[in-house]
Amino acid sequence: MITIPYLTALTTYFSYVLLFVFGQLRDFSSNLIDWWKPSNVQVRQGYAPICLGLEDFYIRRIFLRVQDCFQQPISSPPDAWIDVVERVSNDNNKTLKTLGSVPSFIYFGRRTTKVSRCLNLGSYNYLGFAAADEYCTPRVIQSLKKYFAGTCSTRVEGGTTALHSELEEAVANFVGKPAALVTGMGYVTNSAILPVLIGKGGLIVSDSLNHNSIVNGARGSGATIRVFQHNTPSHLEKVLREHIAGGQPRTHKPWKKIIVVVEGIYSMEGEFCKLPEIVSICKKYKAYAYMDEAHSIGAVGKTGRGVCELLGVDTADVDIMMGTFSKSFGSCGGYVAGSKELIQYLKYSCPAHLYATSLSPPAAQQIISSIKVILGEDGSSRGAQKLAQIRENSNYFRSELQKMGFEVLGDNDSPVMSLMVYNVAKLPAFSRECLKRHLAVVTVGFPGTPLLLGRARICISAAHTREDLNIDSLSSIATKHRLFLSSASALRWHNPSPSSAFCWHDLKLLSKSFSLVPTSHVLACSSPSNQQVIGLPRLKINRVRLALKVKLRYKPRDSSCFSFGFLMKTYIL
Repeated sequence: MITIPYLTALTTYFSYVLLFVFGQLRDFSSNLIDWWKPSNVQVRQGYAPICLGLEDFYIRRIFLRVQDCFQQPISSPPDAWIDVVERVSNDNNKTLKTLGSVPSFIYFGRRTTKVSRCLNLGSYNYLGFAAADEYCTPRVIQSLKKYFAGTCSTRVEGGTTALHSELEEAVANFVGKPAALVTGMGYVTNSAILPVLIGKGGLIVSDSLNHNSIVNGARGSGATIRVFQHNTPSHLEKVLREHIAGGQPRTHKPWKKIIVVVEGIYSMEGEFCKLPEIVSICKKYKAYAYMDEAHSIGAVGKTGRGVCELLGVDTADVDIMMGTFSKSFGSCGGYVAGSKELIQYLKYSCPAHLYATSLSPPAAQQIISSIKVILGEDGSSRGAQKLAQIRENSNYFRSELQKMGFEVLGDNDSPVMSLMVYNVAKLPAFSRECLKRHLAVVTVGFPGTPLLLGRARICISAAHTREDLNIDSLSSIATKHRLFLSSASALRWHNPSPSSAFCWHDLKLLSKSFSLVPTSHVLACSSPSNQQVIGLPRLKINRVRLALKVKLRYKPRDSSCFSFGFLMKTYIL
């Protein structure tokens, strides 16, 4: 459950409403202009528009205005420091061009672009294997010379090499399962395997914050899907008890199969799954436990074996263990591990194994080599040092952020942490300000998160040094954009909660970030001098219901600027 200031929630809703209204006015104006002067776009008569609906509206009128904060290209390995390619736009962010690429200059055989050297706080390079490694890199190069870049075939035809068999054996031993199956993509591992494991007449009980790959896999299975409150075992037990008692819809027959799906570390929260309690409930109600360890395998636990090792759960109690190689192992692909009977069944029926091109041999070698380093089989202690370093870095950086006053999500020892930003106007402002100060961060808003819960997600790596993580500039950025929300930081302000007070600041950020008004109008919006917020209200969100307990007194000197006339005056086509 996340608790946010009520006024922050109110201003966030107001920001989205403002963007929606401006977008609709722009669409109306565009349609009016096109009616008088038809555009040169060819419209196929009799066909419905291929891009239609709120998704298209959201992309055109909201996302494109801040797309410079997303999909930022890099020109270096995703190490502790990366080269971010700078981009410019001459049409209000509708299109972006890299500096130096137009015209394209060739200098010593490569295209030159203007880059900014930034501290990498966004990549999943948890153990630092995504950059050059003294043990992994030579072996990957050797496998490239022997097998080349790809197999050009599926696993059941000509796509299984000795490396694939060795990798599956290594993964099974590493996670503590009898057998494993490797796929070429982590996302597909969930979305393709879940429909094979369960179908019509089955019940999937999924955590409310599970990854989109799990959501799509569950939908594609045809099974009945029920959601329990995030990381709440008591609610999971309630859902299981009710649906086991009621049986299948209409017929009330017993369920053919029940699978409970959770994640080891939730990728947007950085929280560990409450695995011991969930496993106990699954045993009680005879439900299979399916765990996605994409962000936890290799990164947590004494020897990097994931959440089971960290929380003291026997891997035999988790029936299906899934994970990816694109985080801790510096490669790509995914795996599913379980009993020999389960893996053999998947090899006969899983489309990701039967029809998809197999994992690239150099990528497979990278995973094998990194596992050996983690286990110390390379003859060194670098693996143990990396695990200790990422744990130390994560806990240090989280504590520093909390001291600064940020509201930080995530558990200790987790390399993933989220800085809560909430307001849609502050997301692009925070991202752009970080880039100016050579910090590469990932900001996430709707639809990646719920409407009110925009955030900046930080991923820590073992490659970071203590000097890298001493970032005082984050504090100044937060002060500038009023991101401090925790009670500790509130003591540093005369206002009880500077981030929750609208004070025109969010409106100015909204106007500037999304180009709603000219710069002169943005600078002209000054805040009333005697504005007060007395009695900090909070809004509690648990993804199921909203509970409001509010006591608010708000006394601005002049509220005329909120009038419709002000909005029409500042609006530009």
